[in-house]
Amino acid sequence: MAGNSQVQDLLVVGGGVNGCGIARDAAGRGLAVTLVEKGDLAGATSSASTKLIHGGLRYLEHREFRLVREALIEREVLLRAAPHIIWPLRFVLPHHKGLRPWPVLRLGLFLYDHLGGRRILPPTRSLDLRRDPAGAPLQPHYRRGFEYSDCWVEDARLVVLNARDAADHGAAVLTRMRCLAARREDGLWRATLRDEASGATREVAARAMVNAAGPWVAEMLGAAGQNAPARVRLVKGSHIVTRRLWSHDRSYIFQNADGRVCFAIPYEEDFTLIGTTDEEFAGDPAGVAITEGETAYLCRAVSDYVRQPVTPADVVWSYAGVRPLYDDGASRAQEATRDYVLTLDAPAGQAPLLSVFGGKITTYRRLAEAAMARLAPHFPGLPGAWTAGARLPGGDFPWDGAPRLVAELRARYPFLDPALARRLVRQYGTRAGAVLGDADGMAALGEAFGAGLTAREVEWQRREEWVRSAEDLLWRRSKLGLRIDAAGRAALQRHLAGAMPAAGRAAE
Repeated sequence: MAGNSQVQDLLVVGGGVNGCGIARDAAGRGLAVTLVEKGDLAGATSSASTKLIHGGLRYLEHREFRLVREALIEREVLLRAAPHIIWPLRFVLPHHKGLRPWPVLRLGLFLYDHLGGRRILPPTRSLDLRRDPAGAPLQPHYRRGFEYSDCWVEDARLVVLNARDAADHGAAVLTRMRCLAARREDGLWRATLRDEASGATREVAARAMVNAAGPWVAEMLGAAGQNAPARVRLVKGSHIVTRRLWSHDRSYIFQNADGRVCFAIPYEEDFTLIGTTDEEFAGDPAGVAITEGETAYLCRAVSDYVRQPVTPADVVWSYAGVRPLYDDGASRAQEATRDYVLTLDAPAGQAPLLSVFGGKITTYRRLAEAAMARLAPHFPGLPGAWTAGARLPGGDFPWDGAPRLVAELRARYPFLDPALARRLVRQYGTRAGAVLGDADGMAALGEAFGAGLTAREVEWQRREEWVRSAEDLLWRRSKLGLRIDAAGRAALQRHLAGAMPAAGRAAE
């Protein structure tokens, strides 16, 4: 089905985790795929998560057992697929009056341990917080707790690696390309696209279209001349980042008096990530930003537990995103389902349109499989699912093999300091050597922008990972924005502005 025909098999609108996951799955089955994204990959919801691959412990309370089971199974599938950007985390849940009784929590965690067929991650255990190092940062009246497993993910890199794998399987990935309108004609979708940099327009014809526009899913339905067949509920989630609040490597999940939970997670080695909020959102998702009230709320939520209070003055960075949840009629935003809903509009003899509502980053791969199952009748002979055992680019090493990979990289490039070698492995995995090439010293890597970022790595990002601006690189392909100063950011932007137009596979 793939080939050089001008008519594509599948047009995917939206470069978040769901759109890129679907594009990857479809391209790997041999379909000719074009993905368009009006901004940068992972430029909205998919880079504004709590960075967790998790089952969602609190979803058990809402009896979303299918979603929790699917997500728990996916934890280890994704850990094996991308061990450079996904790794295990242990979470500490302090117990206190106001929480569920101790035996009830233990039963819930027992279900969490066993519902998804856990094999790699260690099980839940009880903690004496008076003796365990995890109790040291906490206020002294917290004496008992639980510790359980979930996983961390570099969310925006997960999106980019899915796009990279889609492109490696032949897909065209077009960023800064807005889908203005689409119409059905002669059994095809004909979409009008506009290059957001040049203003030039073009038309793409496809046998099927996927609307994975996230918070803009209803808007995209309108652009395709459709009425929204399902409701979308926009829920805002905000996070703050502080300097590191404790020395150990475990995370915390805190239960707040209002029924919400708050995570506090070691972040980028020297920082702590705190979040999230759940608030109804109205307006343009492109303008979402954390408020002073949300910042104060998150500071209070953590300060109720830790010895050293956290204040807004401690915040070094913050971010906010809008989650496009399926509106299941829940009265409160935090109770709205995180499950996904797929709707297929396929009148007889006309090109199908599949729209994606809701979902969570943990289940994106299963969502992509479900999307392809819905579209399969329109592509006779379509091969079956393939991504469950497939590695993402750079992830072809054991799930616990990152330290060995770092040692091998330093042996090959002895001029790398340990911190830089760790970062390169955590970003690129087995492709770190391809980034460095034949360099025999830091000087050979070209202009330095700070925190070990050099021109050679920037060019790799531009060529292979669709980087167009300093923000793309500093806040989505990495979090080097936390470490590179204003002079370094300005120099990086000048470098990118002076570079030749993107070439090679990333420009397809």
